[in-house]
Amino acid sequence: MPELPDVEGYRRYFARHATGKEIKSVEVRNLSIVRNTSAQGLGRALKGRTFNRPQRHGKWLIAPLAGAGDPASVLLHFGMTGRLSWAGPGAGEPHRHDRVIFRLSGGELRYRNMRMLGGVWLARGQRGIERITGPLGPDAGTVDRDQFEQLLAGRRGGLKATLMNQRLIAGIGNELSDEILWQAKLNPRRSVAALRRPQRERLQITMREAIRESNRHGLIPRRRGWLTEQRGRPDAACPRCGRRFRRETIAGRTAYWCTRCQRG
Repeated sequence: MPELPDVEGYRRYFARHATGKEIKSVEVRNLSIVRNTSAQGLGRALKGRTFNRPQRHGKWLIAPLAGAGDPASVLLHFGMTGRLSWAGPGAGEPHRHDRVIFRLSGGELRYRNMRMLGGVWLARGQRGIERITGPLGPDAGTVDRDQFEQLLAGRRGGLKATLMNQRLIAGIGNELSDEILWQAKLNPRRSVAALRRPQRERLQITMREAIRESNRHGLIPRRRGWLTEQRGRPDAACPRCGRRFRRETIAGRTAYWCTRCQRG
């Protein structure tokens, strides 16, 4: 499932290829991938306009439109298998999983999504964006120490579930939450209420640095010395102490953690 760093990579890709380019037409190759309007409605709303620089809020990519017409934005959510692909002049035929094709001056931006989770939305104004995304907490990449303290105040859930709560902090999913908690040496089942102030501060600093490094790559890297480098291996072991990772379901997701390093 794409998480904040993946969407940051898509945001930069979108900005590089689509920002400032006129939208000539939109081809919707699978009608159900456009979630809140018709293929014709999306095409009419976008034709002749240009994309402004895209934004990211958590796992959502928001592409505002410039030009005549109501303030509007295209929202992209990538589900489990979504991605973007740029096709310049003379490029081959679209991939069979390219669901929406934005034909721009100079080429095509293709939204590919094999499993059809996520999708494309058309939003009118900020209120329209909020109706589509639902209530979201602040983007996890922007949360500072004071804000983090305020967000955790009075909460009693487990750490992993709390980090993945999009209404609290937007953008952290299963893999990134495991990485953050492993780096911070905190048990994913531990209650937020049981954290001492130094542990909360360490968690916020670790979250900030893990997101910063992942954003630099445009994805959660399979980096030596990170939990992610071991994730998915049948013999996955902690890079710090060598103990086999425990693999279990926490907060409804498959979690990896070290029973020796993450006692706290």
